[in-house]
Amino acid sequence: MASAPLPVDPTLDEIREAVAPRLAAHAAFDGWNDRAVESAATELGVDADLAKLALKGGAMTLIEAWIASVDAEMARRLPAEKLAAMKIRERITALVATRLEIAAPDREGQRRAIAIMAMPQNMAAAARIGWRSADRMWRLAGDNATDFNHYTKRATLSAVYGSTLTVFVNDDSENFAETRAFLDRRIENVMQFEKAKAQARKRREHMPSLSRFIGRLRYPPR
Repeated sequence: MASAPLPVDPTLDEIREAVAPRLAAHAAFDGWNDRAVESAATELGVDADLAKLALKGGAMTLIEAWIASVDAEMARRLPAEKLAAMKIRERITALVATRLEIAAPDREGQRRAIAIMAMPQNMAAAARIGWRSADRMWRLAGDNATDFNHYTKRATLSAVYGSTLTVFVNDDSENFAETRAFLDRRIENVMQFEKAKAQARKRREHMPSLSRFIGRLRYPPR
């Protein structure tokens, strides 16, 4: 994953954004630690001490920064005009598949990241990071729900993406065929779930309201 070119006198945020995309590649050998930061910084010609300052906080800070860079690259590769030509299912599938495509060269680094995120002390942060990525995907797909639907969609997609990753990092099939088949099945589950929710909402809308019935008994029309 390419890093954005740095200005002559970069800020810590700009250094973080430049170094983050290269972290997983080096974490595959060095682990998710300062050595990976130093290696990524050296590769980019960035001062290693400044890079470590920009990314201080431990393994989860580095993992979160790398995942944020995947989010950003996904949005760059799938702009709104490209997604607009697709149906909703195709959009979600394309977004997840694009994330996997971005991460494909760095699967060993991602495998190590998954192991760290699964540690009990990191599970809350991992859930937050997964939620953020799911939210980014739904928003790019055009979802602007603000009701309970907002939360169920993101929780479901976060679970789908997480389970797909566990297949992806161990997939040795040609062109990740096993992962793609697994993803297609999981997306089908999501779409069926969303369809069932929509049907349930319709049924509720047409059900007689007990409160309205009691109100009419108490205040009959004149």
